[in-house]
Amino acid sequence: MSQTRTRFAPSPTGALHIGGVRTALFSWLQARHSAGRFILRIEDTDAERSTEENTRQILESMEWLGLDWDEGPFFQAQRLDIYRSYIDRLLDEGKAYWCECTPDDLERKRSQALQEGKKPKYDGTCRGKGLGPGPGRVVRFLMPDSGVTAFDDMIKGRISMENAELDDLILLRSDGMPTYNFTVVIDDATMNMTHIIRGDDHVNNTPRQVKIYESLGFDIPLFAHVPMILGPDKTKLSKRHGATSVMAYQDMGYLPEALVNYLVRLSWSHGDQEIFSRDELVRYFDIHDVGRAAAVFNPEKLLWLNHHYIKNGDPARLAGLLRDFISRRGYHQPDSDYVKNVVIDVRERTKTMAEMVEFGDFYFREVDPPVELKAQFYTRELAPVFESLIDRFSHIELSDKARAEEAVQALLEQFNLKFKTIAQPMRLALTGKTVSPGIFEIIATLGRDRVVPRLGKALSAMKA
Repeated sequence: MSQTRTRFAPSPTGALHIGGVRTALFSWLQARHSAGRFILRIEDTDAERSTEENTRQILESMEWLGLDWDEGPFFQAQRLDIYRSYIDRLLDEGKAYWCECTPDDLERKRSQALQEGKKPKYDGTCRGKGLGPGPGRVVRFLMPDSGVTAFDDMIKGRISMENAELDDLILLRSDGMPTYNFTVVIDDATMNMTHIIRGDDHVNNTPRQVKIYESLGFDIPLFAHVPMILGPDKTKLSKRHGATSVMAYQDMGYLPEALVNYLVRLSWSHGDQEIFSRDELVRYFDIHDVGRAAAVFNPEKLLWLNHHYIKNGDPARLAGLLRDFISRRGYHQPDSDYVKNVVIDVRERTKTMAEMVEFGDFYFREVDPPVELKAQFYTRELAPVFESLIDRFSHIELSDKARAEEAVQALLEQFNLKFKTIAQPMRLALTGKTVSPGIFEIIATLGRDRVVPRLGKALSAMKA
């Protein structure tokens, strides 16, 4: 059996979206599961809408997700001579022909066919004219009028279509550019693709493409059409359901492993397992196990997975990723150990990297509490307690959590207080808010040089 060769072929007319990424992921996994090759191809023949910026974002999205490719990226715009050589071959063999019908002619034919209750397909007016190239002319594929074209889809099963339902599709537009249905066949055939994994919006194109494969004597690859992703309201996933761009999830602070884990589970499963390492995905995945039904995108489930990976991730790695989010807020960059300790402190309570910095902003700046909270918690009676607390903290190393706890315990005994009496005032002084990680975790991370001045400001407010 030949080596498995799969591909992902996005068009750089926009950012890489969730649906495209899942297709890329399935194609990548099938190649890796089979010890095959994964090829990246950029379908950029739409010169007006394709941009270098979109291409760059596609490549960055693939790299961020860890979907490495073995060959490419190949660019269709650099392969125009190859496409035209195959069009010439089809013309020479009488399997394609030049057509001079104008857009107005085609619209008139379409309207007439609809009025007569017929399928609005091209009626073959130019089939026997023997035309050559000329202004405004296109090249059409000569589709058989009878018979059936069928293929076995690895997900959907047997699919067939009457050839009479297929019109003579355009292979070369009047501007000299080849069309998608033609270029995709030439690319996949000449790049020796064995498996074509793509969205099920391409199902209707496949019989047309199969006829082109056959007309050129190419081996027909295996096809797998992946079901679409729906929004929570069961309509096609779109921006109104939230972010659909891959890089938007990176910007919001999602981890690539969470997005990969979540997307692969849309229409695919392995028993009841929810959490998969990358090695497990490669080991277990098989395109034949993908379901036929459309998948529903659940943002809450993705957030749950992201929280799982944050809670269980390597703090040093997460600290490195967190730096970009710290910079975005304009905060000074602390040293690596400090940021790692911040991650450890806040990750139980935060679900994204962006939320880590938002919730833990007090680690990077001094946060002044609201006036009403100061009035509630900074009472004059606590001033002697805070004076003694500041004195104790000024003479010990606060990064030693045990020593800080001992100091506070001695303070409580000195003033005959319970910890809850000073817990919220201390929390407010250190963080500017009433909800935070554990106080002693905060103290150990902030260190003496941050803790003592903040307690001092609170003491001044108590005495005011």
